[in-house]
Amino acid sequence: MQGQSRVIIENIEPVVSDGKYYAKRVQNDLLHVAVDLVADGHDTVNGCVYFRHADDKQAQSVPLVEAGNDRWKAEIPLKKIGFYSFAIGAWIDQPLYWLQGLRKKIDAEVEVSVELLDGVAILKNTAKKASEKEQVWLNDVMSGLTAGKLTVALKKKIQGKKLEQILRAYPLKDFETRTEQEYRVWVDRPKANFSTWYEVFPRSTSPDPARTGTLRDTAALLPRISDMGFDVLYVPPIHPVGELNRKGKNNNPSAREGEVGSPWAIGSQYGGHKAIHPELGTLADFDFLMKECKKNGVELAMDFALQCAPDHPYVKEHPEWFKWRSDGTVQYAENPPKKYQDILPIDFETSDWENLWNELLSIALFWAERGVRIFRVDNPHTKPYQFWGWLIDKVHEKYPDFLFLSEAFSRPKVMHQLAKQGFTQSYSYFTWRNTKHELSTYFKELTQGPGKEYFRPNFWPNTPDINPYLLQGGSEHAHLTRFFLAATGSGNYGMYGPVFEQMVHEALPGREEYLDSEKFEAKHWDWNLENRLTHLIKRVNAIRHKHPALQQTLMTRVCAIENEHIFAYFKQDASGNDNMLMVVNLDPYATQTGWVQLPLNLLGLTKGSIDLVADDLITGNGYRWNEEWNYVELRPEWPFHLFHLHS
Repeated sequence: MQGQSRVIIENIEPVVSDGKYYAKRVQNDLLHVAVDLVADGHDTVNGCVYFRHADDKQAQSVPLVEAGNDRWKAEIPLKKIGFYSFAIGAWIDQPLYWLQGLRKKIDAEVEVSVELLDGVAILKNTAKKASEKEQVWLNDVMSGLTAGKLTVALKKKIQGKKLEQILRAYPLKDFETRTEQEYRVWVDRPKANFSTWYEVFPRSTSPDPARTGTLRDTAALLPRISDMGFDVLYVPPIHPVGELNRKGKNNNPSAREGEVGSPWAIGSQYGGHKAIHPELGTLADFDFLMKECKKNGVELAMDFALQCAPDHPYVKEHPEWFKWRSDGTVQYAENPPKKYQDILPIDFETSDWENLWNELLSIALFWAERGVRIFRVDNPHTKPYQFWGWLIDKVHEKYPDFLFLSEAFSRPKVMHQLAKQGFTQSYSYFTWRNTKHELSTYFKELTQGPGKEYFRPNFWPNTPDINPYLLQGGSEHAHLTRFFLAATGSGNYGMYGPVFEQMVHEALPGREEYLDSEKFEAKHWDWNLENRLTHLIKRVNAIRHKHPALQQTLMTRVCAIENEHIFAYFKQDASGNDNMLMVVNLDPYATQTGWVQLPLNLLGLTKGSIDLVADDLITGNGYRWNEEWNYVELRPEWPFHLFHLHS
């Protein structure tokens, strides 16, 4: 920056933690950049955004457009996956200042002979950058300016669009102020914004109650999973389960003979994180599952759980990677009052940390090389954040289309730090947001708070670890509404099945945990069971795939309705052409009614111009709305509307 640089650049968006971390978008998004440009005096300010993809040798630029009150905006097309970077440039635009001043004086019928002569030097500099055709046109203008007389023809050219367009196309950036820092944006593939997850324990997929399931049994379920509208199959760890300190049914610290243990206690005599449990199959069976997933339009998400059973090969091969107690035993994992005697946490403070990091990276790359492109990462908040930033960047160097889901039900700032380190999606507090106030506050936080630039929620109504109190009564209403809120509230959502859709709800007394949890035993399910919930899941998932407004989270706005038992929210796609209104009765016992307010500003309507059709895509009923406030009625047995609003 030189002493003659006069423009101040402030309040740049999107910027995360002053540029220490990066914002996130998906391929084919428009990156909306906003910035304050302030300068002394009344001279004309101008600016642009310089941007480039990491693969580009040279930066491109797009002009900033004034948006009022010294705020300027620009849009950058994000065509490729990977890192983009951008910087802001701003300057006093003397050519535009000359032109705008000249026009004002002409309109005021002030003598402008000197101003005409002043323009000659300005246009000479502009002509050096212009095309040959434009140079011819500018030379003609300069001839008129040199004469110092405002003719009718010259006046027409000065006040016309072409001269201003040329000056804007070839700005003279003398004494430009430019941000020293380049701000980064990571661009994911579209699935980062829109995905529909279904969790299955492969060992519970057997059609034969006499044996546990295999990877090939899991593959046989893919037509059902795809038909229900899910496009991600998430499987808990498929690696060998530890035999030492194996847990029994209901987390019993002593397993009986034949009990299968927790799949998160990884590693045994049969191998570690790069091996498959022999009862599930082989790597060839894994490759078959991957092939069948692709055939059915479903992507496999693997569990990336960086912890070891006491008999994991790492414990013998690399004892320095674990904490040893004074009595010679290894420190197992604890989360008082819970104890995980079957799991040994890795010691990330080991002096051999570089070899440890590289080995853990090799696990991720091993499965990436076999075609995996999604990890659900177990308990990432119990490992160093800097490690995750490093590992995710390393994986993205080779596989930029890789997605990482953070399973960290932790404090808000912890969850946000993991997102800043690069996690694509994050489990969220949706599981515990039940009342209208809780839902309204949380939706606003996710879509309008600072985390909107980097934190992508994934809504799960249940998980193998969490049987929420709301679902423990086995209420069909609770299961219907929690599914509907998850599927329409977030672009990314998932469920642990078939527990959820079959409304399995028995819990350990006083705890948000499933009784006879599948975490510690293999189950035999009726995979052909159908009910109202399975039919609804299929229908809503089909609607999600058809309507772009439901394929993202950020364009969600809570709507006013004067009934504390009804929650209403509106979603719109980036083009503004797809508009959806969801209305949910949170009361499981009574019919609720109310008047919902339409977001006229987002719909581009005014009070006198409302003429909408509200098609309920669940019931098939249609309504004509001509007012800002509209009546809704919801019964507990069918507690929601999913309106498509159109003219």
